[in-house]
Parts: sequence; structure tokens; C-alpha cells
Amino acid sequence: MQFSAGLELKLEYFLAIAAVLFGIGTYGVLTRRHVVHILLSIELMLNAVLINLIAFSAFLTPEKLTGQMFAVFVIVVAASEVGVGLAIILSIYRKRKTVDVDKINILKG
Repeated sequence: MQFSAGLELKLEYFLAIAAVLFGIGTYGVLTRRHVVHILLSIELMLNAVLINLIAFSAFLTPEKLTGQMFAVFVIVVAASEVGVGLAIILSIYRKRKTVDVDKINILKG
């Protein structure tokens, strides 16, 4: 991609940004104890995937909008995932009065 100011963006730049975002999201999922923080970390990981989809689509097949269509699909799935996830979190909070992952042991009999 070439801009009017002479700045050239390469595919590697987008992949590096996506890798950093995915790494931050993975770190957040593995280290956080609050369920809402884990949900936000998963959203970061989905955004990294979206950056990859759109970057590969723009650089490899610029005449087709396949990557953008998949990105819109992922955004719709992520929005529904957040809605369902927050509903489950609210339900757990009403029952257990906490959203700490270590204190939620619903599957125990």
C-alpha cells in the first residue's frame, strides 16, 4: 500500500501489530482472575484475527472483499459472544455474589 506522503505500509507491519495484540490477549486470558477482564482479553484476540483477515485480503487479493466479509462475520459473532457472556456473568454474580474465576465452582456437586 502506498500513501500520498510516500509512506509505504507492508504486510509485515500489520502482522506484527496483530501478533502483539494476540499476545496481550493471551496473557490476559491466562493471568486474569476477573471474568470481565478475561472477556476483554478474548476480544483483543479476536481483533488481532480481524487485523490479519483484512491485511491478508488487502495485500493478497485487493480486488476481492473476502477478508472484509469474514471480518464482518467475526464482528457479528463477537458481539453475540459478548452478549451471551455478559448474561452468564450476571447470572453467576446474582447467584454467587462474585465474578472471581477461582471462587466460581458451579460444576462441583
